Amino acid sequence: MIHGLAADAVLLLHLAFILFVVLGGLLVLRWPRLALLHLPAVAWGATVECLQLLCPLTPLENRLRRLAGERGYEGGFIEHYLEPLIYPAGLTPGIQLGLGALVLLINLVPYGLLLWRLRRRP
Repeated sequence: MIHGLAADAVLLLHLAFILFVVLGGLLVLRWPRLALLHLPAVAWGATVECLQLLCPLTPLENRLRRLAGERGYEGGFIEHYLEPLIYPAGLTPGIQLGLGALVLLINLVPYGLLLWRLRRRP
């Protein structure tokens, strides 16, 4: 039972991290020092996506699921949980590269606004 709860906690942590990578720039607009955490998270998220690497949280979750008597899953977190929801059918390396670039572009907007604000300060 404890392993199942731990696997669920890893799953929630993984999802929270992905949301932070994608939308954390909006939080940085409110709390600029958060950029010290957000920028490395964006770099990691974009690198994992663009290079099609496996996030270390995925094997951890799978191991905990197996210890709980459940079956793990093949592939990564995104392919298993998020692909059916947000990715088009037939995910290709080109699409993955485009999604990694999209993460960077989404975050350029709030950081551009933050830089603009900082430059306007007297």
